[in-house]
Amino acid sequence: MSAVLGFLNFDLPLPGRQRAIRSRIRALGIDVDECLEDPDSLNTPRKLFERQIRYWQCRPIPAAVDRIVSPADARMIAGSFDRHSSLFLKEKFFSFPELLGEDKPQWLRTFNGGDFAIFRLTPDKYHYNHLPVSGQVADIYEISGSCHSCNPGAVVSQVTPYSKNRRVVTIIDTDVPGGTGVGLVAMIEIVAMMIGDIVQCYSIHGYDDPLDIGTGMFLERGRPKSLYRPGSSVDVLIFQPHRVVFSEDILANMQRQDVTSRFTRHFRAPLVETDVKVRSEVGKKLIVQSSKAKGESEKRRVQGAKGSRVQEL
Repeated sequence: MSAVLGFLNFDLPLPGRQRAIRSRIRALGIDVDECLEDPDSLNTPRKLFERQIRYWQCRPIPAAVDRIVSPADARMIAGSFDRHSSLFLKEKFFSFPELLGEDKPQWLRTFNGGDFAIFRLTPDKYHYNHLPVSGQVADIYEISGSCHSCNPGAVVSQVTPYSKNRRVVTIIDTDVPGGTGVGLVAMIEIVAMMIGDIVQCYSIHGYDDPLDIGTGMFLERGRPKSLYRPGSSVDVLIFQPHRVVFSEDILANMQRQDVTSRFTRHFRAPLVETDVKVRSEVGKKLIVQSSKAKGESEKRRVQGAKGSRVQEL
């Protein structure tokens, strides 16, 4: 039924559809100037949904190799499996064992107590996924499931829907030469209503010569990894404990009291999504200082603060 709905909404030729598409582009605020192809060629809802963009021009990537970037144009929240963390959100959006696969004890042990980020793609978004980190593929597998909706209304009314939908899990080892250096990272692509498929199509240059992804491949941060077929969809990134820190502006936005969301109302605590662009920075490698280094850093900070209010701030 999900596939039938996808065909009716995105492929069935209807009178006046081109005019309706132009109206939809205006209503959703899609910037067709970013598109790689002539906007006039986006003459079906599917072509509009699966559009390619000049990401190398309109989605810049941070130069620092230890930066983690957004895998998609999406709405993001961050969380943690660590009960002592202020970001503890365990099993509000998904069941951790179900999400990774209960028959994958190695990965369940690896990511136990780690941190995660959820990226929710809405229908107006660009629907290619890009690599959030650089590294070597340690494992890739698909988990069967349903096609529940992933919008906030469905999330708060269902129980852990993200871990019940069909999904592809890619484990990336970033502690390799040329890697981002943040340990093992699980990238999970989750299908939802009307999604027909997740096409693995890694490209080194633009969208040229797309490759299926397999174990042992080295994947470069910021490159296209996969494409969602039409519908709604979600990416989840999971990190090992104490390896990453999320961007301060994203964490601060999640706790805002002056705005609300359906997540906030349901969980009775601030939980605001942040709009992020694909390849934009969302976190970085956590640098763990020794006790001696921490003491020297604090000493320098105090000494600097005595002579400068700007440094204090």
